[in-house]
Amino acid sequence: MASIRDLKKDINFVLGDIIEAVYFWEASTKSKDSKDGSKIIDKAIVIFDDLIVKVNKKDVDNRSKHLASVRKELEEKASGLIDELNKLS
Repeated sequence: MASIRDLKKDINFVLGDIIEAVYFWEASTKSKDSKDGSKIIDKAIVIFDDLIVKVNKKDVDNRSKHLASVRKELEEKASGLIDELNKLS
């Protein structure tokens, strides 16, 4: 299992890249501050906060299994956000 620090970095980088992609989409389509883009950014921030809380949770029975489930949740939720972003284009 990768370190907790690496998992936190992955959460930050993945969701940060999605937010950056929304800003890029808005800039390339001249849709500054679009409602759809703002929804995706808001969801990414909520997901970030939720996953970081889960990573920092100490009172779990099997820590490595818990962190693996957090990583899987990151992948699933990031894929969902990417799908929403692709529908905008």
